[in-house]
Amino acid sequence: MIFEGVYPALITPFTKDKKLDIEGLKSNIEHLMAGGVAGFVPCGSTGESATLSFNEHKATVDAAVDVSNVPIIAGTGSNNTTEAIDLTKHAQDAGADAALLIVPYYNKPMKNGLIEHFSAIADATEFPLILYNIPGRTGINMDPETISVLAHEYSNIMGVKEASANFSQISDVLELTQGLEFYVLAGDDSLTLPMMSLGATGVISVAANILPKKMTKLVRLCLDGNYTEARKLHFELSPLFGALFIETNPIPIKKACDLMGLAGGPMRLPLTDMQDSNVQKLKSVLSIYTDA
Repeated sequence: MIFEGVYPALITPFTKDKKLDIEGLKSNIEHLMAGGVAGFVPCGSTGESATLSFNEHKATVDAAVDVSNVPIIAGTGSNNTTEAIDLTKHAQDAGADAALLIVPYYNKPMKNGLIEHFSAIADATEFPLILYNIPGRTGINMDPETISVLAHEYSNIMGVKEASANFSQISDVLELTQGLEFYVLAGDDSLTLPMMSLGATGVISVAANILPKKMTKLVRLCLDGNYTEARKLHFELSPLFGALFIETNPIPIKKACDLMGLAGGPMRLPLTDMQDSNVQKLKSVLSIYTDA
């Protein structure tokens, strides 16, 4: 499987009483497919996976697989290895095309713990796995050597979503995995262009929830080596990249979806709905864009 292009990190829409809005999720996916995205990532950080029950998590993956005609990379990571294996097996059985596995959070395992955690998942499953390194959320950084060990040992560990923003580290990952079928994806929209200039092949994107065509164009320009035009589009989109993080993700992107007529809905505690002053800032930025 080739991991290339834009993969929206899907929000999980909720109804007014904070129940899963499965029909809203399906409607959002259908809208985004028309924008030319390469695939979808349900149940990641942007999908509020931390506040989904296991049954809700599985139902969300099932719904995404049911409606999508492009690959599904299901978020199945956990700081509990047994739970991660269970969620990953479910995603495989449900018909997802790959799984996204966050570095275990809070526990802060040592390097050998990281290797054993991901090895256990790789041994228990038979489809592509994408590692997810985001030290700002997990409290631990997975270094390039650890990623390289896993990539060389397991053919089904096929990539990493890198959100460390450490370009020396990202360069090392790309260098150490040369010659393997291993893909590096940007884990932050603002990192897309610089990471692709090093050799990344796409982005798991928050902004693509509302501007799929523009994000797809940005990635295509990079893949084509047209960095002059890619740079122009990057700077055009930069205000949006900033606005989507004026509060904790996914608070702003869910509000943006509501404002643009997509299914969004309220946040679940401990995240709260967006402050009114920031809603006005977000509206101001959104008024700049169309997704023609």
